[in-house]
Amino acid sequence: MHVTGPNSLDIGIVCGYFTLTLVIGYLTRRNTGNATQYLNASRAMPLWVAALSFLAVNLSGMEIVGLSAMSAEYGVSTLHFYWVGAIPAMIFLALFMIPIYLRSRAHSVPEFLHLRFNSQTRLLNSISLLIISALLSGISLYAMALTLHSFLGWSFFAGTLAGGALALIFLVLGGLKATIYNELLQLAIIVAGLAPLAVMILIESHGLHGLLMSLPQDMSHLISRSTPMDGIGVAMGLGFVLSFGYWCTDFRLIQRALTTQDRQETRMVPLIAAAGKMVVPLLVVVPGLAAYRFLAASGPGAVETRNYDQALPLMIRRYYAHGLFGLGIEAILACLITGLAGNVAAFSSVWTQEIYRPYLTAAKSERHYIFVGRVAMIAGVLISIATAFIALRFKNLMDYVQFLFSLFNAPLLAIFLLGMFTRWATPWGGFWGLLIGISVGVGHNMAARAHLISYGSQMSANFYGAIYAWCVTMTAISVISVFTRGKNRLELEGLVCEIRSIRGATRATRSMLALALLLALACVTLNVWFR
Repeated sequence: MHVTGPNSLDIGIVCGYFTLTLVIGYLTRRNTGNATQYLNASRAMPLWVAALSFLAVNLSGMEIVGLSAMSAEYGVSTLHFYWVGAIPAMIFLALFMIPIYLRSRAHSVPEFLHLRFNSQTRLLNSISLLIISALLSGISLYAMALTLHSFLGWSFFAGTLAGGALALIFLVLGGLKATIYNELLQLAIIVAGLAPLAVMILIESHGLHGLLMSLPQDMSHLISRSTPMDGIGVAMGLGFVLSFGYWCTDFRLIQRALTTQDRQETRMVPLIAAAGKMVVPLLVVVPGLAAYRFLAASGPGAVETRNYDQALPLMIRRYYAHGLFGLGIEAILACLITGLAGNVAAFSSVWTQEIYRPYLTAAKSERHYIFVGRVAMIAGVLISIATAFIALRFKNLMDYVQFLFSLFNAPLLAIFLLGMFTRWATPWGGFWGLLIGISVGVGHNMAARAHLISYGSQMSANFYGAIYAWCVTMTAISVISVFTRGKNRLELEGLVCEIRSIRGATRATRSMLALALLLALACVTLNVWFR
């Protein structure tokens, strides 16, 4: 199999990208304002910036590297992560949950939980966010180290240090605002670096049909009896619990949606991002499908190791000549830097704004909180270097990512649904329900790893773990709320969805509803087409 190695032109392109990210961090450093603006960039971004950033923060290592790996391992069923596991939840977020976030005047997910439930629920959620942010940052560093090793021969440890240092410099300089503008740069680079690869693969395969025909029968359809992701797991675990839990409650996504300057524009952010999300499979899944015959098959041209996380780097080395090869390296590094910086920024914001400021030191200057936020960024990067080694234990990145979401996001979805759409869910019901749900998720995973519960794959175990955690959380909140005191109507004003508020929003946003309907129809059509 022909592969390309980097030359001076390729390395120059990559170095130019690194330099530009640092310049953006330097230019945004003077406009950080107070701690809330520095760490959350509240009401500071135009619609198009917020929408593209919303999309870009999702196009991290778990999306580009992880789903390419899943495509090489599982085939076309990976598309479930788009048309079942993303678009419906993004539509629901825009139409129903964003209005409640806005009326609550909360700047973040933990702050909303404080207003709707109590400070204990906020603290529990903040601690879980710290943990998952550190682990997700480690995933980005792990993938970056693999990429640098594959292309440049760097050691795993050297790759993690280089990535962490780059992200830290522009984060400390400009905070979340610098992160968002770098995400726009990185989104452009990802498209420019991966679109030619998809085109080359489709041309060589004589179109999408030819590419699908080169796969085994069980890998060429969305629904297959032999797929390790069964129907119940995909529909309930991925399509509802994990997707809604991620898109509707993820700290980084909500943080970026709330950066818009206008309240109506905030609701358009997920819908515009969803339109972009519809075409991402061309950049991610197509290279993964093409990598199958090299990573999983035997015979001439196949690689010796079957590390599916190497699917995308392998295809770039095979198809790209010098120049494009440098751009391809840059595209992968861009998505990894996006994920790393976004999660480190979330780690810093959660620690400073959700734990340190409200619970430990509440009466300091804004300069003090900005300093604490910067120290937290340094700590976040150092912790990420340590957590990067955990990813070595998983077969591919997406297995690991969905495992984390099944532990933390599934219970969080339950508490948000009952908190936003009922008045009877009580503060202590929310706290104990969230704690019990997380505990069930951890216990289920331990049982699965000890082979006390058997599944067809780690991904299937993740789906069912999410279902169990969500169901238990819903049940626990409901039961505990019967025996504990709830908040009165005045305390819940602006925090709970009401029919009259939905009707008012619907009359005022016909264009929004039209875009949501088009997205939903496109999802249905594509699912039928690839079934």
